Amino acid sequence: MSPQMVDRLWQAFLDTLTMVGVSALIALLVGLPLAIFLVLSAPGGLIAAPRSHRILGAIINGFRAAPFIVLLVALLPFTRLVTGTTIGVWAAIVPLSISATPFLARIAEVSLREVQPGLIEAAQAIGCRRWHIIRHVLLPEALPGLVGGFTITLVSMIGASAMAGAVGAGGLGDMAIRYGYQRFDTTVMLAVLVVLIATVCLVQFAGDAVVRHLRAR
Repeated sequence: MSPQMVDRLWQAFLDTLTMVGVSALIALLVGLPLAIFLVLSAPGGLIAAPRSHRILGAIINGFRAAPFIVLLVALLPFTRLVTGTTIGVWAAIVPLSISATPFLARIAEVSLREVQPGLIEAAQAIGCRRWHIIRHVLLPEALPGLVGGFTITLVSMIGASAMAGAVGAGGLGDMAIRYGYQRFDTTVMLAVLVVLIATVCLVQFAGDAVVRHLRAR
């Protein structure tokens, strides 16, 4: 590839990191509390609220069932309202965040449910409040699973960010379509593919390493 194309590839990589990084942070800040509420409000939970649990679960399932490309198009008016545009990196962050949040919430819910009930009962027996149980029992015990789930979410978001390039979101997907597919440049296509695979492998390796460290403590 020419030096100019290498510079474009580097910028596309940085754009993808921005999209995925900001969206992942939003998904974590929103999705984890949703997962905690789903666990606590379930029948038999610390703050059992079956009706609220069913309503929130239905909303989350609805967003999870929508294919990302459909959600991307359906959210265009909302994206324009929030960012003032429907193209570019920051416009892509809106649908990416909304798509990743319910996905992360469900994965985190599974990890939180795997915490042994006996630990929670022991904490209740010694008079711990709900917040202390969440902070000092539920989250620490589920942390390896939460990190593993967040890693899976990141990998999924990298693929979704490439798909967002189909509608002018920028990043590696946009470069692959604009400079590779539309110009029949196989070299650009392969370069983008290699960068995407390397990024996914690096994220997965880092996530697995953190999980192993947490479980070994």
